[in-house]
Amino acid sequence: MRMNEISFGEARPVDGYGPGFFRVGGEVFEGPVLCLPDGVRAWGGLEDAGALVALAGALDVLLIGTGADMAPLPVELRRVLEAADLPLEPMGSPSAARTYNVLLAEGRRVGAALLPV
Repeated sequence: MRMNEISFGEARPVDGYGPGFFRVGGEVFEGPVLCLPDGVRAWGGLEDAGALVALAGALDVLLIGTGADMAPLPVELRRVLEAADLPLEPMGSPSAARTYNVLLAEGRRVGAALLPV
């Protein structure tokens, strides 16, 4: 079997996570993070809809990691994101991190808004 090294370009994959933090591209981020094809930054959590709405049209899909387990998005947040025509997939943060890495490796325009576990 032939092994190929994956190149993520400017994007950085999620390397790991733990209580209250994510390690993305070798750098540790405390609290919620927004992982995008052009980099990683702190995110204000589910109350920070504006940061997510700003991504409309720039992504094929936005994965929303809801913490340790899958949980429904707040109704108002879902309404705002759907009105912005932002394709979203809520799931637990561990699943969102893994899915983000796979889609990133495929060259997809993917983002992940992750709440810590």
